[in-house]
Amino acid sequence: MKHPVYFPNLNGLRFIAAMMVIIHHIESMKSIFKWSSNIDNATIFLFGKMGVILFFVLSGFLITYLLLNEEKNNSTISIKQFYLRRIFRIWPLYFLIIILSLFILPLFPALNFRISNYQLFYDSFWIKILFFVFFLPNLVLARYGIMPYASQSWSIGVEEQFYIIWPWLIKLFKNRIAMVIGVFIGYHLINSFLYFFEKDIPYGTLIKYFFEFFNIDCMAIGAFFGIILFEKNEKFLHFICHPFLFYPILLISLTLLIFGYSFPLFNYQIYALLFGICIINLATLKATFLEHPLFNYLGKISYGLYMYHVIAIGISIVLLEKMNTSNNVLLYIFSISITIFLSSISYKYFESFFLKLKTKFSANN
Repeated sequence: MKHPVYFPNLNGLRFIAAMMVIIHHIESMKSIFKWSSNIDNATIFLFGKMGVILFFVLSGFLITYLLLNEEKNNSTISIKQFYLRRIFRIWPLYFLIIILSLFILPLFPALNFRISNYQLFYDSFWIKILFFVFFLPNLVLARYGIMPYASQSWSIGVEEQFYIIWPWLIKLFKNRIAMVIGVFIGYHLINSFLYFFEKDIPYGTLIKYFFEFFNIDCMAIGAFFGIILFEKNEKFLHFICHPFLFYPILLISLTLLIFGYSFPLFNYQIYALLFGICIINLATLKATFLEHPLFNYLGKISYGLYMYHVIAIGISIVLLEKMNTSNNVLLYIFSISITIFLSSISYKYFESFFLKLKTKFSANN
């Protein structure tokens, strides 16, 4: 009996994750362009990171499930085909945004971030380029700060770093639950070691930056739920996929996010656990409003929404300033509309070409 490779509701959930990040960045960009901003609001501040954490948990869940499904159907996991699928999905849009952000958009002064010394953009420029090329944008953000219109790519770098090692771990370890727990514990042991001894090892600060942004622990939490679902652990699934647990957890998650609550310890990990419970329940439910064709489509283009939205916000701010207004409602309407427009065009006329190539290497058709 074949396992399903499409789960209802998860495309819509991707759109929600993208919107959380977009809302955060609209307020952040307002501050950068010297507009009145709510970026210090606890809810707005939390939305940005938790939207990315939701993406990470989804990736861990889906990638792990699909790798296990490939192993079941083909008796092995093709690392080469996995990498090719990820390359065709991630690389084209990633490098397009990097080229636009670093070489094209700086030619338009109106779009330049309103910072006191824009020359900082060009400091260590070719080192930054090298980091971007080798999918280390998280190190650029951590080491050099914001790179206008490209800094959102930090999480794409983290995803790529996850993809490099994860199929090997799934292939090498037969006790996947133990492996996931080991990754989670190992990640925090490394972080703890670097916290105390970063100055005692070569490039310790840079390595510490890398691991602080890596967040493989949140992906491991998603992977845990993917493994549980794939292996059909009936006792655990009966407990975790039950309305009496799911709906309270969903309500708690929404309440914490709306009120901008941050846990004093393991903040990301607690939210990742809550998200993981919600994801496995949504994946096993029948279609909800998240499967509405509009949400489904917006989730399908969510990679574009995530990558283009900072550019769209910058364009929106410039357009509104040309109209002599700083209307907040108009900014949100313009930013979201332009983001969807750019993402739709990109998906249809650019990304779809590479997605067709990606399907040739699909192990789960």
